[in-house]
Amino acid sequence: MGTVFLMTDAQVADEQFLVLVNDFLASGEIPDLFPDDEVESIINSVRNEVKGRGLLDSKETCWKFFIERVRRQLKVALCFSPVGSRLRVRSRRFPAIVSCVAIDWFQEWPREALESVSLRFLRETEAVEDSLKSSISKFMAYVHTSVNEISRLYLSNERRYNYTTPKSFLEQIKLYQNLLLKKGKDLKAKMERLENGLEKLKSTSAQVDELKAKLAAQEVELKQKNDDADKLIQVVGVETEKVSREKAIADEEEQKVALIAQEVEQKQKDCEEDLAKAEPALAAAQAALNTLNKKNLTELRSFGSPPSAVSNVTAAVMVLMAPGGRIPKDRSWKAAKASMARVDGFLDSLIKFDKENIHENCLKALQPYLQDPKFKPEFVTTKSLAAAGLCSWVLNIVRFHAVFCEVQPKRQALSKANAELAAAQDKLASIKAKIARLNENLRKLTAKFEKATSDKLKCQQEAEATACTIALANRLVGGLASEDVRWAEAVKDFKQQHSTLCGDVLLITAFVSYLGYFTKKYRQDLLDGIWRPYLQQLEVPIPVTPSLDPLTMLADDADVAAWQNEGLPADRMSTENATILSTCERWPLMVDPQLQGIKWIKTKYGEDLRVIRIGQKGYLDRLEQALAAGELVLIENLEEFVDPVLGPLLGRETIKKGRCIKIGDKECDLNPAFRLILHTKLANPHFQPELQAQCTLINFTVTRDGLEDQLLAAVVNMERPDLEELKSSLTKQQNGFKITLKTLEDNLLSRLSSASGNFLEDTVLVENLEVTKQTAAEIGEKVQESKVTEAKINEAREHYRPAAARASLLYFTMNDLHAIHPMYQFSLKAFRLVFQKAIERAPPDESLEARVLNLIDSITFSVFQYTTRGLFECDKLTYTAQVTFQVLLMSKEINAVELDFLLRYPAQTRVTSPVDFLSNHSWGGIKALSSMEEFRNLDRDIEGSAKRWKKFVESECPEKEKFPQEWKNKSALQRLCILRAIRPDRMTYAVRDFVEEKLGSKYVVGRSLDFATTFEESGPATPVFFILSPGVDPLKDVEKQGKKLGYTFNNRNFHNVSLGQGQEVVAEQALDLAAKEGHWVILQNIHLVAKWLSSLEKKLEQHSEGSHQDFRVFISAEPAPSSESHIIPQGILENSIKITNEAPTGMHANLHKALDNFNQDTLEMCTREHEFKSILFALCYFHAVVAERRKFGPQGWNRSYPFNTGDLTISVNVLYNYLEASSKVPYDDLRYLFGEIMYGGHITDDWDRRLCRTYLEEFIKPEMLEGELLLAPGFPLPANMDYNGYHQYIDDALPPESPYLYGLHPNAEIGFLTQTSEKLFRTVLEMQPRDSSTGDGGVVTREETVKALLEEMLEKLMDEFNIAELMAKVEERTPYAVVAFQECERMNILTSEIKRSLKELDLGLKGELTMTSDMENLQNALFLDMVPESWTKKAYPSTASLGSWFADLLARIKELEAWTGDFSLPSTVWLAGFFNPQSILTAIMQCTARKNGWPLDKMALQCDVTKKNRDDFASPPREGAYVHGLFLEGARWDAQAGIITDARLKELTPAMPVVFLKAIPADKQDLHNMYPCPVYKTHQRGPTYVWTFNLKTKENPSKWVLAGVALLLQV
Repeated sequence: MGTVFLMTDAQVADEQFLVLVNDFLASGEIPDLFPDDEVESIINSVRNEVKGRGLLDSKETCWKFFIERVRRQLKVALCFSPVGSRLRVRSRRFPAIVSCVAIDWFQEWPREALESVSLRFLRETEAVEDSLKSSISKFMAYVHTSVNEISRLYLSNERRYNYTTPKSFLEQIKLYQNLLLKKGKDLKAKMERLENGLEKLKSTSAQVDELKAKLAAQEVELKQKNDDADKLIQVVGVETEKVSREKAIADEEEQKVALIAQEVEQKQKDCEEDLAKAEPALAAAQAALNTLNKKNLTELRSFGSPPSAVSNVTAAVMVLMAPGGRIPKDRSWKAAKASMARVDGFLDSLIKFDKENIHENCLKALQPYLQDPKFKPEFVTTKSLAAAGLCSWVLNIVRFHAVFCEVQPKRQALSKANAELAAAQDKLASIKAKIARLNENLRKLTAKFEKATSDKLKCQQEAEATACTIALANRLVGGLASEDVRWAEAVKDFKQQHSTLCGDVLLITAFVSYLGYFTKKYRQDLLDGIWRPYLQQLEVPIPVTPSLDPLTMLADDADVAAWQNEGLPADRMSTENATILSTCERWPLMVDPQLQGIKWIKTKYGEDLRVIRIGQKGYLDRLEQALAAGELVLIENLEEFVDPVLGPLLGRETIKKGRCIKIGDKECDLNPAFRLILHTKLANPHFQPELQAQCTLINFTVTRDGLEDQLLAAVVNMERPDLEELKSSLTKQQNGFKITLKTLEDNLLSRLSSASGNFLEDTVLVENLEVTKQTAAEIGEKVQESKVTEAKINEAREHYRPAAARASLLYFTMNDLHAIHPMYQFSLKAFRLVFQKAIERAPPDESLEARVLNLIDSITFSVFQYTTRGLFECDKLTYTAQVTFQVLLMSKEINAVELDFLLRYPAQTRVTSPVDFLSNHSWGGIKALSSMEEFRNLDRDIEGSAKRWKKFVESECPEKEKFPQEWKNKSALQRLCILRAIRPDRMTYAVRDFVEEKLGSKYVVGRSLDFATTFEESGPATPVFFILSPGVDPLKDVEKQGKKLGYTFNNRNFHNVSLGQGQEVVAEQALDLAAKEGHWVILQNIHLVAKWLSSLEKKLEQHSEGSHQDFRVFISAEPAPSSESHIIPQGILENSIKITNEAPTGMHANLHKALDNFNQDTLEMCTREHEFKSILFALCYFHAVVAERRKFGPQGWNRSYPFNTGDLTISVNVLYNYLEASSKVPYDDLRYLFGEIMYGGHITDDWDRRLCRTYLEEFIKPEMLEGELLLAPGFPLPANMDYNGYHQYIDDALPPESPYLYGLHPNAEIGFLTQTSEKLFRTVLEMQPRDSSTGDGGVVTREETVKALLEEMLEKLMDEFNIAELMAKVEERTPYAVVAFQECERMNILTSEIKRSLKELDLGLKGELTMTSDMENLQNALFLDMVPESWTKKAYPSTASLGSWFADLLARIKELEAWTGDFSLPSTVWLAGFFNPQSILTAIMQCTARKNGWPLDKMALQCDVTKKNRDDFASPPREGAYVHGLFLEGARWDAQAGIITDARLKELTPAMPVVFLKAIPADKQDLHNMYPCPVYKTHQRGPTYVWTFNLKTKENPSKWVLAGVALLLQV
């Protein structure tokens, strides 16, 4: 029999597991699986069978036999999910997973299968009519497929993954059956109760008439009984008189008897007291007798001659017992023995001894014995135990007798008194007998009278009861008259509901099963827009309530009210979520990033809830206990991948008939009451389909409306606590009323239902019903009153709504930022704190309206500051713009269509611009705008007034200029739309101006917050998180702040842990100590310890409560380069104050920031104040320039350098030292130190070093002290000022941001500004709420696109160059020929790689080859129009897209073909067409050197720019070469004057005329008025450097150095 090894995705906890599975699938065995001893054992166990088969029983054969058997009998089944890239990656890494298995791909179930399965289950459901079963199965299938379609839309619009699987469908069917049964029972019970109540009310009305007739008869009977009773009263009176007389006589006698009795009683008491004294002696005598028995008396008798003490005792006994007082003379031992001859008789005589009557003689004769000192039991005991007993008896009997004799006279007196008493009593008895006879007579009469009276009372009570019952019945009928109507209506409704029950339950089942993870809009779309219409169009329509609200069927007002009292937000979405959570049968999984759901759950279940986390110590043990005890468990903070050990629990895979469940290797008892709730705080988790099928996902993410209401409550609570308290108590009261009303109604019905028999006689019941009714009426009144009060409160609260609405909008805008960068995570808890502080900070005002405006402004700016300090500079404008657009959209100040145009820019294609100052793309935008009503005739106006528009378009800052014609009167957004079309490069500035105009200038100023201010907001639960940037050390601020507050390394309360290998333990110890003692901890570079981060998150959470209040944590980490590689846990980011310490953008902010490193003391520290201050300010400007020049890309710096504030501060220290030490200012030394060491130390590129040197030569020179130095056009070096004066000077005198401030031409920023603008609008567009209706109709698949492109490329590629054939053509291998061969070889390498990879991919797409990662990368690159990496490795540098690159490649091949036709140098050489342009330039020098016999290393190239174009040349020059294809960036060539000159605006890279290159001796170069211009292959500059061409210039070459002028071979 075969065995199956089943392995699912969930069980692959580590990818290394698959190494073994791969080996096993490929070879049938796993190397080194068994230890040697087990291998031996296996071989021995199969040896006989091997021999039996006639095989050699060697080790190898036996092992092979065993492996063959395993392969034959062990079946391997791998169940892997195809979702995502995991299976694809696995199949490449472990090829046997695909190549050694039979793949059975389970596709989605088609509609027919869904219908068939559901119909089969429905056939077993008796509650559904057979005629409807087919329709229901169709609807169920439709629900499943429609959810799949909407899920695809949900993914594309909201980027949320929602999966359905066949298991989800089966769960829907199961839930439908269970809900139908439950709701059917509930409905039936409700109907029965109401019908019962109605029946009781009906019967009550019918009984009233009968009761009235009965009452009349009772009243006649009552009158007759009254008369009878009156007659009897007279007879009873006479008899009573007789009895009274006799009773008086008897009373007198009774008093006499009482006196006698009292006397007797006193005497009796005296006697008894005296006798009581004798009792102890009697008891002692008895006790003494008890010690005697036959045995010890016999023993006593056996004494021959006893001691005298014993014989005296026996003698005394004989004396005492002498009959009639006759004392025996012989009292010897012998006589004693004779008296004891019959032991039994002797004992009996002792017991029966007449102790009261002892003769006088006996007592006298006893005296000598009694006086004998040895006559004591204690002494006698030593001789004989029996004798001692007799001794004791004698003594005690004598004592008793003595007392008894004293009492005797008293007893005689007593007996006399008793005789007198008896006589008196006899007399009294006879009198009493007479009275008894009289009483008996009276009793009979009285009984007769009482019966008559009771009959009368009973009759009266019956009449009263009947009257009361009639009154009660009337009250009941009258009191419940309204219920009568309402219940009758309800019964009617319930009957109607019963008829539509199967359809209603169908709809709510779909709602619970599938809608939990969708947001509000999608829920409505599915329920009302897709499912309901489908129900109507079925052939056999399913009866359904027309406007059914699923909530009303699943929860009533009382449930919802109770949830809200427990802290559930009051919005509709939250109520739906709570309903789904309460109804679903799969485990609910709450997606709850703002932790509002979990807060409600914890309040709702309180102590009954067991909260655990996966990975927590001992969590499986706690889970096991909860399973057995049937507890409710909440697993919080789930990650996307759940521990496989929980698989059986999540899937409810029970064993042993549902009594147990397997957790790991352990079988755990399962209590049916056990419930599980799962929770994640991930904002957008991507759970695997199998997990989504096992659970019901519920999206608890806060909605904008819901948050607005919560924030409204918060703002009113702070502004008008009285109102909010009243509102809150009213809401609770209203909720309480709903619950009470429901309870009262239930009580009313249950009392009526349970009342049996003639319930009208049950006054308590009727009165209770009445009280219930009265309470309900009172509550009804109170509800009405509350509604009026609530309306007034709401009216007052509504004044503050704009502030709450703004705050809600800001939260959602802030929350969407994670789409830009995963570091941007913010929690609602932190946001609430910011919101609260903003309200406190808002300036007060008498007028409410003004106060609300102040609140809005304060909230907006506080949230803006809180958010922007954690954003990168490049994202700040994006965020600010998004806030502005959203605020204006909410206040309806802007048109959504116009905003959509601005962001999307849907320009018309295939249009030609009729004006030379606008590109075709710009004109396409103008045409698209002109089709909108507000922009009608814009295109005509531009054509008609081309001059005015040209001037406007070509102005330097068009956003600051007035628009031509009436277009200047358009709204700010409309002007932005026009500007977007005509000057996309200026849009960042235009948007900044737009923000300033709409929100205020404080939203665009780049000053960063002081760290001390930020520090105040931190706390033990709020770490500070520094997002690191190159060249910035934020921890200096922490150390500075720590020093101020007394936290330093020396004080041992400041811990700095730089994370890396093995430092995790150190960090944890530091955190534990700091949390306890209140220290500070810095954790640097936590991105280096990815595996430890979840532990850190838990540790921080653990210390967030109960730690020392001074405990602080400062964290730093570098941001991940892409969202896929982001590893910082959401929990750490959310709860932290995030700070980006980037170099600020813009000269204004950079210059302020540079100056912020110093203070007034710094300015005053040098003795040569004027020189020091001037050079310090110039250095600050230099620092700002070199830092901010980065933004211009390669035109700014060839490579990026981490210049930081340390460079500036140390340069100022050097300046101070040099100025203090020298009498003159050593300009050269300072420039060298700054340019070559402090800043130059970072620089690795010679051209960049030249740029740095040139800046310093321009900024630090003697003229600076004479007030003649311009740091930038329009910005002179300031005079001697104080610290604040310099800051003010920057604000007042610095020109607006432009490339001129850096020595660059405005064109330098057009490229990067256009890209920045595009990115800005693209990002803001992505952050807009998406339209869910956008489909992807008729899109060509990825494979089809790639296949078409691949075939086209293969078709266009020519054959490779035949090098051998080409070599045969060449007579002389000149340097030019060698260059041609080299280029052909390189081209062959590239084209062969292209062909090879394309053909391989073609086979892969056809399925003839297994797709490899290289093939996949190639496919991706082709689809994305990028040059594949494998091609670029073998190609020349290029920044072009694939289409342009391939066209360029074909042009290069064509050029090479032309050249290799006859190997004569082309008339003009296309320098850019070479793999290695240096080779042709070197060849030019080689040819000249050979010809003239000059040494090659002493030669240079002379560059003469001609005035002609390529087509003007028919043949090459005799010496050197003409080259074309050069472009000048940063300036232009003035062909007439033959010099470099300023570029024209928007002409970024003008083409150069043909350049004549010839080789000359290096010493003959004319370097006067020349600008050494670097030549680069591409825009990227840096590593693509080719050569230096000297270009003529009239102006100082330093101008072109600062302008970043260079020649490019490709643009």
